[in-house]
Amino acid sequence: MRWLNDPPIKLTRRWLRLTHRRSPGAKVGSSGSLVPGSIKLVAFDVDGVLTDGRIHYLSSGTEMLSFHVHDGAAIKRLLQHGIEVALITGRASPMVAKRARELGIHHIFQNVEDKLETLQSLAAELRLGALECAYVGDDWPDLEVLGWVGLPVAAADAQPEARAAAEFVTASAGGRGVAAEVCRLLLDLREP
Repeated sequence: MRWLNDPPIKLTRRWLRLTHRRSPGAKVGSSGSLVPGSIKLVAFDVDGVLTDGRIHYLSSGTEMLSFHVHDGAAIKRLLQHGIEVALITGRASPMVAKRARELGIHHIFQNVEDKLETLQSLAAELRLGALECAYVGDDWPDLEVLGWVGLPVAAADAQPEARAAAEFVTASAGGRGVAAEVCRLLLDLREP
């Protein structure tokens, strides 16, 4: 497991080893490792990744979530660079739909019971293989997805099982710039 604040040169030398999940679109370097520019889709869990995992209820019953502005700017950068972005969450929240609209995210999946099936269906629709997908999670419902994608990432304060399943763990806790770190990783390591 590597931390995202490690020097980028180490990340390129220690990139994911190819497994049985090889897909036709994934680019492979001479060392047999995945080329970072191969990531074409990044899917994020919401609670605990794009938020700090806390849900606030006002006395009116209205739900309140907080999103970090750095994450929003980072997600827009990913989209501008042609990387698809998806939100996959086990809950439904009008705040998530609103934030996705603000950022221009078109792939929004709420009330999801099977995150792996959801991501696999989206990847198939976009004609992408597992190695062309990244997923950022923090909890037990994310474990299967983290095991399937080419780049599994966990937030710094994720459950121990999610951190263990991740290839990279961010230095930031959920809701405090996780997406910004993932964006930097992907864009800094893309092929020129």
